[in-house]
Amino acid sequence: MLKSWMVIGAVTLLIEFGSFFITPRDVKWFAKLKRPRWLVFEPLIPLIWTVIFFCGAASANIVWQKNPGSLTTWLLMSLFLLLEIVTISYIPLMLRLRSLKIGEIAGSVGVILGVILTLAVLPTSKIAALLLLPYLAWSPVGTYTTEELREINPKDA
Repeated sequence: MLKSWMVIGAVTLLIEFGSFFITPRDVKWFAKLKRPRWLVFEPLIPLIWTVIFFCGAASANIVWQKNPGSLTTWLLMSLFLLLEIVTISYIPLMLRLRSLKIGEIAGSVGVILGVILTLAVLPTSKIAALLLLPYLAWSPVGTYTTEELREINPKDA
């Protein structure tokens, strides 16, 4: 029988495959953008997001284990899924549409959904809510960075 962590991990990986909709041409556009001087941590961003998604999957698994199959749990799983889809869509949408504004909007929606999810998970499990703190800490940084990129690159906003 499949364990819940296996299903949650598989769904997380499947959603992350959405980032494969990025073409080399899209990446070239983004690579040409001017960066803020303080953006020295850019090479670490893939590792940071890997940790965040791992924590999110662990949080979802804890929530599922608390009350498997209940309506409340399924609603929380739907919110986890929506947050991951919005988060993963940030890069492909921004790059494909060549719009930093779209990226900033997707990032802002992610921040709001992250807060809602954390507050919704808190009554079920404090540990599951704590595992969402890396998302809550990092997502606003990414959104702010995108806002800064818009200001530095107004023609690509």
